[in-house]
Amino acid sequence: MRKTLGWLLSLVVLIGTMGAAGSTAQAATAAEPAAATDIKDQILGIPGMSLIEEKPYPGYRFFVLNYEQPVDHRQPWKGTFKQRLTLLHKDVSRPSVFFTSGYNVNTNPRRSEPTTIVDGNQVSLEYRFFTPSRPDPANWANLDIWQAASDQHRLFTALKKIYKKNWLSTGGSKGGMTATYYERFYPRDMDGVVAYVAPNDVVNNEDSAYDRFFAKVGTKECRDRLNAVQREALVRREPLEAKYAVAAAENGWTFTTVGNLDKAYEAVVLDYVWAFWQYSLLADCGSVPDARTASDQEIWDTIDAISGFSAYSDQGLETYTPYYYQAGTQLGSPDIKQPHLKGLSRYGYQPPRNFVPRDIPMTFQPGAMADVDKWVRNNADQMLFVYGQNDPWGAEPFHLGYGVRDSYVMIAPGANHGANVAKLMDGEKALATAKILQWAGVAPAAALADAGRAAPLAAPDAQLDQVDPEREPQLRP
Repeated sequence: MRKTLGWLLSLVVLIGTMGAAGSTAQAATAAEPAAATDIKDQILGIPGMSLIEEKPYPGYRFFVLNYEQPVDHRQPWKGTFKQRLTLLHKDVSRPSVFFTSGYNVNTNPRRSEPTTIVDGNQVSLEYRFFTPSRPDPANWANLDIWQAASDQHRLFTALKKIYKKNWLSTGGSKGGMTATYYERFYPRDMDGVVAYVAPNDVVNNEDSAYDRFFAKVGTKECRDRLNAVQREALVRREPLEAKYAVAAAENGWTFTTVGNLDKAYEAVVLDYVWAFWQYSLLADCGSVPDARTASDQEIWDTIDAISGFSAYSDQGLETYTPYYYQAGTQLGSPDIKQPHLKGLSRYGYQPPRNFVPRDIPMTFQPGAMADVDKWVRNNADQMLFVYGQNDPWGAEPFHLGYGVRDSYVMIAPGANHGANVAKLMDGEKALATAKILQWAGVAPAAALADAGRAAPLAAPDAQLDQVDPEREPQLRP
């Protein structure tokens, strides 16, 4: 009987195959386990998400994407713009790190330090108004720290449906500021924050902390050497500005925004000492020429190498217009005293208004940074701030009050604006690493029991972990 029934069932299947091949194929598919949807399809299934390109990288999937965002999160019906981002996909079972530089996004595969520590995925978002992530037309009033934090919140909310494990936010300098502001406005999104070298200019008109920093940083010998070169560059203003005019003509530099070549020249020179400590180390002082015997070319070369003569041309400023706008409306900017330049400086530290085209209106909001500072002091929860001992931007850091929870400020000895967890003293490095693993939900039992045994989970990768050579605007975070 069973044999006959089997023959009849086979006949039915055969007839069905011949009469309705498509139906049989569907039935066979339904009988098999459903294949997992490819991660690219899951990501592109998010409304407003579109693919720019996918780049292969061993052990990862790397996507360059656009995400449609409201121009104004308070009035989302008033239009949208495409915000560029990248996604370094490891596995949905791993934690994710939300990174931003605070500027343009790098469209090559990269890992931030926390991503390496937790062996996770990384989402990197371009800051609004940095091209091409700029609304058209651009209403600059929509460029503020709350709108940028809301960009992050909206993207996180969409991606959290796919990447369901713990999330950390991070960034360095303006990116560290960005991660902090995001936490202030959306404190329930992230499981931890790692903010590197994040300036905290609470009172814009009170900058004595920077003056105290420059009076003691490094050694007196190094400070005197740097000050002498800076002074000599203004003493020799006429011949060096003649070289500047030639360089401008050769490179097509113009100076409409800052006003003229003389203002641009002095701005570059006044950046020299700050930029040295921001990007160099005490050990590099030996490369600074002796101003008493240096030729014009040697003075030019050291100023150009450290400050960059293109920085205040229209072409150099254009990329960073959104930063200078924010510095002049919310973030603040330093105005340090340089007594060794008395009688030589014509303009002093020029304000951000001088670096933004005049057709863009700017009004400073003195309460913006005070609000963030107060919130961090009283409410920080699972936040880590890392600073470099010899970094000028560390002169005004974030501070933690008595009400904070599981949060830390750590200083890397001798480090500059590139300070990170790896450059901390051993005890703090172990503690910071253990906390990052713990916040991400991937701390091994050994690290939970003994922070000294905490170590990055991902193997080093020279390409993924490299620090990109492009520098931020001089004298800016």
